[in-house]
Amino acid sequence: MAMDVIRGKRLERKGNRCRYRNTEERKALLKTTIVSGRGLTLGDVAGILGPNKDMDEAPGVKTPTSSIPFYRRIIGLFLLAAGLLFLAALPCFPDIPCVFTGVDKVVAVGDLHGDYQNFLKILTGTNVVDQDLHWIAGRTHLVQTGDILDRGPSARRIFDLLIQLEKEAEQAGGHVHVLTGNHEEMAIGRISHEFQGYVTADQFKSFLPDEYVEKREKEYRDKKMAGLPPGAEQPAIHIEEIQRYWEGIIKDDEGARKLYYDCLHKEYGAWLIGHNAVIKINDTVFAHGGISESFSTMPLEEINSGFRSELELAMRGAHFRNRFVYVQDSPLWYRGLALSDEQSMAKEVDRILANLKARHQVIAHTPHGFGTLRTMERFGGKVWVIDTGISAIYGGHYSALIIESQKFRTWGVVNGAK
Repeated sequence: MAMDVIRGKRLERKGNRCRYRNTEERKALLKTTIVSGRGLTLGDVAGILGPNKDMDEAPGVKTPTSSIPFYRRIIGLFLLAAGLLFLAALPCFPDIPCVFTGVDKVVAVGDLHGDYQNFLKILTGTNVVDQDLHWIAGRTHLVQTGDILDRGPSARRIFDLLIQLEKEAEQAGGHVHVLTGNHEEMAIGRISHEFQGYVTADQFKSFLPDEYVEKREKEYRDKKMAGLPPGAEQPAIHIEEIQRYWEGIIKDDEGARKLYYDCLHKEYGAWLIGHNAVIKINDTVFAHGGISESFSTMPLEEINSGFRSELELAMRGAHFRNRFVYVQDSPLWYRGLALSDEQSMAKEVDRILANLKARHQVIAHTPHGFGTLRTMERFGGKVWVIDTGISAIYGGHYSALIIESQKFRTWGVVNGAK
């Protein structure tokens, strides 16, 4: 969905090694990158194990080992061992397919932003699930293009349902594709809370342990009672009051925020990172924001592998030199296909599709109409924008794009769906 970023500036794809030293500086740098549009410089893993600047050598000159102080050799070996252990601890993702052929039917759904109920309407209305929320779509491919998190209350429930449907679809010969959105990227990088209104009170609580939520709310009630005379009746606490209390915690309580991200990463981090950022089904490419011309020259496998590697390092708070995450023309952030003038960009779109060996791109990320074929279609049907404001926070215009027998059609509330 929409992000408050400076448009018209492209984040640098290269950068100097990161110079921050603590978590707060790291998060501030990430936030500055998104808002200002300047290049993100997270350094790289090699930077962790790189040489001490006091021991740099001129080209072609080798420092004799005997001239290196013993304690520095010990420190160097320790750092090397620590680095190897760090790399060994990274999860090993198997080759994850991102190109699929011979698929008869695709149901594509855009940004959900925590609206579980409208997602259920889409799934049942398009005959993907039955009334008991079990897969009935056979060999259909369901594509959710990212941004499940933020702005709404129920992202966790959507995660859990998709995990269930992934298993059921596979057993039926179908497939569920959950693509990475920029809001998932921000959650993995622990910066979502830096943007007002992104992490809602309900979403925040949903990822925290129940006992922690109960403890904090009891503390709030006890504090209110403490200001009353002895024997006074406990005052009613309205939902809005509790919401404001949790909003204050999100804003000011660093410990609570750390617990939130820790729990989210523990339960869903590997699952999120294990998905693709871009996929191709038959002759159509799917991505959250769209594939720009610079990224269209890369194989899809390279894009997905790059995102997985960098997101894993970001989740661990490691230093690395970014090529994919927080890059404004990356498939998670790019808006050119949704916003640019069609006539002036027509040739560029043709070049992008030629590079991808595709006929269409299906994207989301930028709200675009209310779910009709006319409002979704751009560039003569070469691009389809399926972010229609599904979440109630954006009007609840729930919809889906259905591709069947090489024909595009829509389903949704504007078509009379209930």
